Amino acid sequence: MQAPATTTRDHVRAILTLGLPLIGSNLAQFAINMTDTIMLGWYDVTDLAAATIANSFYFVTFIVGAGFAAAVVPMVAASAESGDEVQVRRVTRMGLWLVVFYGLIFTLPFMWSAPILRAFGQDADVALQAQAYLRIAAWAMIPALMVMVLKGFLSALERTAVILWVTVGTAVLNGFLDYALIFGNWGAPEMGIRGAAVASLILVAISMLVLFAYALRVLPQYRLLQRWWRPDGQAFGQVFRLGLPIGITSLAEGGLFVASAVMMGWIGKIPLAAHGIAIQLASLTFMFHVGLSQAATVRAGRALGRRDEAGLRRGGIIAIALSLGFAALTMAAFLMFPTALVDLFIDPAEPERPALLAVGVLLLAMAGLFQLVDAAQVMALGLLRGVQDTATPMALATLSYWVVGMPVSYGLGFVLGWGAVGIWAGLVVGLLFAAGFLMVRFWGRSVRIGEVAA
Repeated sequence: MQAPATTTRDHVRAILTLGLPLIGSNLAQFAINMTDTIMLGWYDVTDLAAATIANSFYFVTFIVGAGFAAAVVPMVAASAESGDEVQVRRVTRMGLWLVVFYGLIFTLPFMWSAPILRAFGQDADVALQAQAYLRIAAWAMIPALMVMVLKGFLSALERTAVILWVTVGTAVLNGFLDYALIFGNWGAPEMGIRGAAVASLILVAISMLVLFAYALRVLPQYRLLQRWWRPDGQAFGQVFRLGLPIGITSLAEGGLFVASAVMMGWIGKIPLAAHGIAIQLASLTFMFHVGLSQAATVRAGRALGRRDEAGLRRGGIIAIALSLGFAALTMAAFLMFPTALVDLFIDPAEPERPALLAVGVLLLAMAGLFQLVDAAQVMALGLLRGVQDTATPMALATLSYWVVGMPVSYGLGFVLGWGAVGIWAGLVVGLLFAAGFLMVRFWGRSVRIGEVAA
């Protein structure tokens, strides 16, 4: 566990020491999704389109439950900094309870998702393939959310190396499982899109078991499973109140991208598949900012635990500067090399390759434009969560994404006839407003420890 940082160099070292393994683990996690996308793209364009819409549907459900896991991070960080091991155990255990309850309730729609997807205007064959994927993925929801709670617990205690290595190991295993189960290699059945779902289910189960084993063996002082069956109403309420706004905020942002995928489906299968490729590339670079944001949450939580406003301010400035610097580099790469990047996802023999390239290159250029604003908004959210300010940021984010971003996407894409590019331009506008509102919230009020919103 790191000592409080006092100089700029100390802050940079502390953020990177904590953040780089989190960035690496996020990249490894993303590699799992990217491997699915690449292999399904090689397998069949319809399966790729179905996986794009199915993952969007799964993601919308998952991120709300993950809000309870995210709430564990600042609460554990602050409690650990003040030496309260009992509170660490209480909030972590109730975080596990919450995600189990959530998973039991909200995975049911996966079983009958085809009618829902058709109601949103998706092609019948794409909807049926997406449902086949989601009926398997439903069983992965609870263990995946439990993995998120355990990662939050370990991150808050600055045990990030194990998160990195577990995620890297599962990413490597996923490549082998996808190759076997999607294509029917090495004597496995050829399952197509279902094979990708089965691989994901196996991976989350392994990750959950390994992280539980590590936490119980290496951190026995927290006794995570001590009387795990006993309810703790106070801690349950604390995690719920902090986590629900985080989940809704994530839903508002994730829902914006899901809605963009739905609108792409209205245009056609090729724009939807190209959208899936561009989203994968944009999300890849976004993992760097997510990792730094997670590190900023932990550092801000610890500053809150020791009532260190000066450290919170300096750490926040440095974390944001690191994130924006990387965003500038990735923005340049997207604008300079779009064709080469999009072509990585397309089988050279694919008959629809020219059409996919044409749309994908345009969308990736738009993704380059929102790198800076996307980085700024996720860093502001990370700092606000660290000081346990989540309710007002939820409202600000929802306003930005849905009252501003979504109408602009629809207006530019369909009313003005810009098509796929117009939909993505609306995403840029929504993220720009979110970045502005959330930065003002943090620096104008929440950075002042003692005035943090409940």
